[in-house]
Amino acid sequence: MLTLHHLEYSQSFRILWLLEELGAQYELKTYRRDPETNLVPDDYKALSPLGTAPVVTDGDLVLAESNAIIDHVLDAYPDSPLRPGPGHPDRPRHLFWFHAAQGSLMSIQGVAMVLTLLESRTPWPIGALLKAIFGQVRKLFVNPRLDALFALMERDLAEKPFFGGDNLTAADITLVYPMFAAREKGAFEHGFPNTARWFDRVEAMESFRAARAKDDRDSIVFRF
Repeated sequence: MLTLHHLEYSQSFRILWLLEELGAQYELKTYRRDPETNLVPDDYKALSPLGTAPVVTDGDLVLAESNAIIDHVLDAYPDSPLRPGPGHPDRPRHLFWFHAAQGSLMSIQGVAMVLTLLESRTPWPIGALLKAIFGQVRKLFVNPRLDALFALMERDLAEKPFFGGDNLTAADITLVYPMFAAREKGAFEHGFPNTARWFDRVEAMESFRAARAKDDRDSIVFRF
């Protein structure tokens, strides 16, 4: 049986929601971060080459990386609407957002996170210099790319209710972590009514609520 090794406040929430949406049979093993350092425990790091979440075990298989796990799980559900097949009208849209979640959105958010961490942990006066430099990086690189992505999301969600098209797909599931992280930072406070409705649809879904109950945290994302 597949086991989800679920780390609190991490991307493994995606897999938890996926399994609940599929009605899959699985085991859930939850790990807590160190309350002092927020680092993952050693027994969790031993599962994954990078010590990152999510990780699943399935027999002798140990698999990391969100989208790899999603594809592995959906291979057991070939008729699932969560992965529109070739020829389906929503397939191009699904594929784009399924890969943009990791390849574009989270990579840009990762840059922004690193900049913030370096600024906050570097002593003055070097920290002040870094803040000025990183401000230009945000202005010229980070913010324009995030703005373009968020604008495209708003346009696409004006046409169809989900990132994957007319119905929920794995694109929505893999986007849930970076989208909730962006919302917590205030990215969608003004001028994103279609995106706001997407959040409402997601949070109203029985499978999402079931995953939140099993996650049992005040947030699905890690706050830096």
